[in-house]
Amino acid sequence: MNNVVLIGRLTRDPELRYLPNTNTANCTFTLAVDKGLSKDKKQEYEQKGWATADFINIAVWGKIAEVVNNFVGKGNLIAINGRLSVRNYEDKQGNKRTWTEVVASNVDFIEWKDRDQSHSSGNSGFNAPADDGFDGGYDDFKGFEPRNDENIPF
Repeated sequence: MNNVVLIGRLTRDPELRYLPNTNTANCTFTLAVDKGLSKDKKQEYEQKGWATADFINIAVWGKIAEVVNNFVGKGNLIAINGRLSVRNYEDKQGNKRTWTEVVASNVDFIEWKDRDQSHSSGNSGFNAPADDGFDGGYDDFKGFEPRNDENIPF
């Protein structure tokens, strides 16, 4: 079974691209996921200049990629569910390289950017099929407004 669940903050704004032949949207970003260290261990890591978070490459495909690009940005807290993808390739110099990323099939917005670029909190999620060639399922996200759960008493 290949299933990954992560909660973390975007280290940069998402990058949206479209595949030339199919015009399929692809959104990529890096998620900083806290290592869950104890207070003492976290202090030790910080004193030594070691990272207290893991930085994980994320890819999202199709309409969900466009929604992610429009509603989250650097610093926003999100949760993703997906699968680990490892690819091997050869660079221009002939060196063998490995690229590891999580291909997200579900993204939950714990925080998202407002139209005025300030931050909101809440929870709104989107699901995509498991394959990379997501080609539908969401007819129209125009006018999408993330729900605001601030008034819920729990």
